Amino acid sequence: MTALNQSNASSLNLAQRLARAELLDLEVYQSARRIGGQGDIWINANESPFNNSDINGLNRYPECQPPALINAYSRYSGVNADCIISCRGADEAIELLIRAFCISGQDSIATFGPTYGMYAISAKTFNVGVKPLSLTEDFQLPEDYQAQVAGAKLVFICNPNNPTGSVITKQKITAVIKNCPNAIVVVDEAYIEFSPEYSVAELVASTDNLVVLRTLSKAFALAGARCGFLLANTDIIDICMRVIAPYPVPLPVSELATQALSADGLKTMTLQVNEMKAQGARLANALDNFGAKVIKAHGNYVLAEFDDKELVQKSLNDAGVIARSYSHPRLSKAIRFSFSNKAQTDYLVALFRS
Repeated sequence: MTALNQSNASSLNLAQRLARAELLDLEVYQSARRIGGQGDIWINANESPFNNSDINGLNRYPECQPPALINAYSRYSGVNADCIISCRGADEAIELLIRAFCISGQDSIATFGPTYGMYAISAKTFNVGVKPLSLTEDFQLPEDYQAQVAGAKLVFICNPNNPTGSVITKQKITAVIKNCPNAIVVVDEAYIEFSPEYSVAELVASTDNLVVLRTLSKAFALAGARCGFLLANTDIIDICMRVIAPYPVPLPVSELATQALSADGLKTMTLQVNEMKAQGARLANALDNFGAKVIKAHGNYVLAEFDDKELVQKSLNDAGVIARSYSHPRLSKAIRFSFSNKAQTDYLVALFRS
């Protein structure tokens, strides 16, 4: 590296140094909504003037980042609005990060399994390498994780972890962030409403290598709306906004999500989370009494291991119950059960008692 290149590199922030170099000079597409403007006649976006829906404004393109939605999530999460991106579920946020920071055929990500499969799948679809590392026997990070993740651009940690339901302490997550200064640590908090004490979202604004992923799919009961959030410092936000789609948040989704984040919506979410946790505890107890090895649940699901999983799976199928099995070697005896309402939990409890 020449002295000039070294000087230029030293003036870049961490996000810029880790980003794909071509993005730093990319002329970002300026959509009609990003450009904005004042006036009564809007003819700058090739939209239809006819609204054939009961939803006001559906014939117009939505804001790239709807202010009402971003501000509502800022109030809820305690994270500054300029540190938030809304996208089509946390799955799109995963792809944004890989597209923004990983060079195809050269860079890699690290994951700790068994965990959510889309980290690796998203990387592979962009020809980005995957370091498939293993959690310990009790589903914690290995002691030598620093050496294992060396060279990875992105380090994904699902917390609470899907599908095991296990958690890693905030102290350990904070240590990972500190000990991996040349990588972006991505903490997926899709299930954090069920164990909020483990969140590290309050650290994003002051930490240059932390991203937190969130979603409204689980606790907020909006899986069909596909609304998620990427939380990070403004340097990372800037890079990700260079590769995001012009209109990632459909207008009906924005309105539904904003309503879910209102005072009444948050009250409903809290009540429903408490109800799901109560029913989940009943289910876990029934599984334990049945003789299964039950992993302590920190999300809205419980993982249980059975001596004869095939027989249990057949019994569930015969009873009209669809639960989740896995091909991962460490989960060969395991079935994951999502928490449900009282009526369905009553049915499951009775099924295992019989």
